[in-house]
Amino acid sequence: MEPIMTVVLILAIVVCAYMAWNIGANDVANAMGTSVGSRALTLRQAVIIAAVFEFCGAFFAGDAVTDTVRKGILNIDLADEALVTDAFANDLMFGFIAAMMAAAVWLTIATRFGLPVSTTHSIIGGIVGVGLVLEVQHNASLIDWEVVRKVVMSWVASPLMGGILAFITFFIVRASILEADDPIARSRWLAPILALPTFFTLGLALQFKALKGFISRAASEGWIDDKNDWLPVKENGVFDPFAENAWFPINSLIVAFIIGCIASMILWYVLRDYDFKKQGEGFQGVEKIFVWLQIITAAYVAFAHGANDRSNAIGPMAAVYDILSSGGDLAAKVDVPLWLVLLGSVGIAVGVVTWGWRVMETIGTKITDITPTRGFAAEFGAATTILIFSMPFLAVPVSTTHTLVGSVVGVGLAGGAKNVDFKVFGKIAASWVASLPAAGFGAVTLYVAMGSDPLKLIVVLPISFLLVGYVIWKTSGDEIFVEDALADAGADGGKYDPTVFELFHTHAEAVEETVEHMLTAVKKSASGEDASEEINATIEAELKADDIKNALREKVSSKGWKLLIDSDEFLYMLGRQDRIADYAQNVAEQLSFRELYNNEEARKMVIEMAEAVQKTAALYEDTVLHLRDLTLSGNTKKGRIELRELIHQVNLAEHEADLVESRAAGFVFREGVDDPLAAVHMYRVLQRLDDVANSCEDAANAFLPIVYN
Repeated sequence: MEPIMTVVLILAIVVCAYMAWNIGANDVANAMGTSVGSRALTLRQAVIIAAVFEFCGAFFAGDAVTDTVRKGILNIDLADEALVTDAFANDLMFGFIAAMMAAAVWLTIATRFGLPVSTTHSIIGGIVGVGLVLEVQHNASLIDWEVVRKVVMSWVASPLMGGILAFITFFIVRASILEADDPIARSRWLAPILALPTFFTLGLALQFKALKGFISRAASEGWIDDKNDWLPVKENGVFDPFAENAWFPINSLIVAFIIGCIASMILWYVLRDYDFKKQGEGFQGVEKIFVWLQIITAAYVAFAHGANDRSNAIGPMAAVYDILSSGGDLAAKVDVPLWLVLLGSVGIAVGVVTWGWRVMETIGTKITDITPTRGFAAEFGAATTILIFSMPFLAVPVSTTHTLVGSVVGVGLAGGAKNVDFKVFGKIAASWVASLPAAGFGAVTLYVAMGSDPLKLIVVLPISFLLVGYVIWKTSGDEIFVEDALADAGADGGKYDPTVFELFHTHAEAVEETVEHMLTAVKKSASGEDASEEINATIEAELKADDIKNALREKVSSKGWKLLIDSDEFLYMLGRQDRIADYAQNVAEQLSFRELYNNEEARKMVIEMAEAVQKTAALYEDTVLHLRDLTLSGNTKKGRIELRELIHQVNLAEHEADLVESRAAGFVFREGVDDPLAAVHMYRVLQRLDDVANSCEDAANAFLPIVYN
């Protein structure tokens, strides 16, 4: 090989590594985005698991040979000697390098802005762009527009199918478990039953998608008789599993069924005596089950992605290497050298670790609020859709990215249209449509600039890399460094980043703490003791509640979290809740002005009033706790009914406080004529106490839009 062509090979390898890095950085969200969004995994855990399974899938399960033209986009008759010349092979080699570079740059742009796009469709766009120029240069018809049509069709078909299957899956989980009178008891026996079809589907997908390269190698090495005993035939198949040309071979069905049964029995054994109380109240114990199901599903998606999408990086590079090493020969399929397999596998893993968090955030948090049950439904829907569309009787080249995004939207819609941020989804869909033309235009520009000239390539590619690096540097004002991005969320030893409604409950707890300090202050004042310590404690507790309120306001406004209601309505709820603490602080301040009216019966009534108010506040906090669990459970009908009943209990408690306040106020005005200033002061304390109870009622009633959503 000439020295200058050696330099071309080295630069092509750098482009291949850059492409592999981008695949890991963007597509990793397919596997782990929902797990991070549901807090099933921390970002650090998700990145590590994704990197391991992506690498294992890419290195151990990828095809031993690869198509020189990915996805059959270019139809090249290798027997046509007039077309397949040394000049054509040279142009095609430079075209593949340009296509890889253009697709990689587009993926970098998309990842920089957190947009999940299809790496498969990006490389297809680059090859189509180069193919158009090659058609003009060599006066040939090369592009298979039928494949391009299928790609465009998949923009609608795969997200729609994924969304429908995810919606149905979550609907079944919600109706059968979350809506039950005792969700935990129901989940003990029903979750293992649901695991059987789940792992049966994953078992088929594992064989047909992730391990198809391994099975093909096993057949070629003579380890098994025929790969079609395990894999679907490519054409003229039948649905009879016992036929030689079966779409679903009986061997694969048996293995998948065994996998499903084993998983189901293991889950049944684990849940048989599992103590759900350790996982907290409400639905958190049930969600814990789906944490594991979601993680297993996510690990499969990562493994399958690595096995399948490795070729997007190294397929064109394998063709470039084959052309250079063979002196200009062009083959339909080429062996993939081990070093190239390792390059693609490591590149994907490094991309996961360094920039994968960007797109994870979009899929996990920006489209809709994800819980483990929703995340499981989304990933199961996506895996099933990809399996269906990959079968030869359909053979539609769908994108894992498109399918999973559609599935996330589907589970979001299961809780109502308000749960989905369609602005974010619109941007994502626009980036899908832009993938083909953006990568195609970039590939044409690079190919024309290189002119199939090694010297020009040596100049153009480094300039391209410098421009990409400059743009990333200029737009890095809000950059999160890798060590920060991988740090576990929270400052308390790696707990998961709480949802908005979990923080809302934390604020409610701070509010209730303020009321409890106020109650103690009232009791001490009414007993003639020094209440200054408890008055200060009330003021400090109100300040703590204010800090949580301000942080929560900033979180809602800056992140655009998906809620059961609009953000403005949520902020209204937060304001109503915060007023409870404000009035409790005001009660404490009133106590510091002067002593209470010195009448034993009146002081007993003030204590009775304060206890009635504290009871109302405690019931309100229980209501917020249930609201938190309602969001974790996927907004079930049963949960909304229970929320309505709790709101009613708060209203009744406030009414009881009103009755106490009425009796106390009447007594004070009747008996306080001898000390009118003290009587008026006590009446103001009673009024402020009544304000606390009224604020609890107002705050609880603010949840009614959720009840009737």
